[in-house]
Amino acid sequence: MQRPKSVEWPTLGLIIVCYGSFGLLTWYYSTLSSWITIPLLVYVIALQASIQHEVSHGHPTPWGWLNDGLMLANFWLIIPFHRYRQTHLRHHQDEHLTDPLDDPESYYLDEAHWRGKPLVNRWLLTANNTLLGRLVLGPALTSYVFYRCELQALLRGSAHHWRAWGFHVVAVALVLTWVVGVCQIPLWHYLLFLVYPGVSLSLVRSFLEHQAAEEVDHRTVLIEASPFWSLLFLNNNLHLVHHKLPGMAWYKLPAAYAANRQAWHQQNAGYVLPGYRSLLRYAFRPKEPVMHPLRRRLPQGTAAPADGAGATSLTTAPAGLTTPPAVAMAPKSD
Repeated sequence: MQRPKSVEWPTLGLIIVCYGSFGLLTWYYSTLSSWITIPLLVYVIALQASIQHEVSHGHPTPWGWLNDGLMLANFWLIIPFHRYRQTHLRHHQDEHLTDPLDDPESYYLDEAHWRGKPLVNRWLLTANNTLLGRLVLGPALTSYVFYRCELQALLRGSAHHWRAWGFHVVAVALVLTWVVGVCQIPLWHYLLFLVYPGVSLSLVRSFLEHQAAEEVDHRTVLIEASPFWSLLFLNNNLHLVHHKLPGMAWYKLPAAYAANRQAWHQQNAGYVLPGYRSLLRYAFRPKEPVMHPLRRRLPQGTAAPADGAGATSLTTAPAGLTTPPAVAMAPKSD
């Protein structure tokens, strides 16, 4: 992970705007129309998830302690920032992209473990590979898989996990003290109408972010999105560019893409979409099978992935999503 040599002011400014917007919208939550506050807060919560992704790559300052401090509030409550950063950096080992054993953000399962799932599990995971399913079921499935693996690691006494969760408890407490204690928003209302749809919105990014393919560069998408989505995802719709230049700040990605647009298209063999409306074709049908078409069977004695529900790609998103037990045991970096 590389850090910038100087402060990246556009990112720092965006963080200030994001936090300020959250504060104002929650403060005036009971006086403004819900038709205004709910959509805007859902967008802000999803935006902070994208900011967490940016910070996980070492932005926006040269000082790691300050970058961590900027994340000392977690609007979407679900995943500890430090745990997300650890698993996401492992995801950036591109040679393992989509592999259910080695990619902590893979939605796939190996054939043997897929066939070993009860029918109801297979139905849920297949439904989660539709756009509607990802929006409705995705946050719940993600949380279940993630918390199950995290609990196992905490019970084993992993110091890294305990530190990450200690930071997360403070981050969640700060948000809930403000939201529930000061702004008087009922907790159930915040969770149901703001957090859950905010996570769902984040998961749109990861829905078509990667596909199973023999060539590594053919696995990552380029989506030429509108400003609404580009800002929300901090230009990670240009996902191949981000994977090839993971240390590049979000606001520099469009220029890097535009300068060599045709070359980027050739590099990922035309895995290019004209916008997020393209996802609507998968509203009711799976984008891909859950069983990985290339990773058919695990080597004998290899640990299975968690559930093919992709528990760490929320920002990433939200956006793919599993935390295999092997990942949950010890920190790894790219």
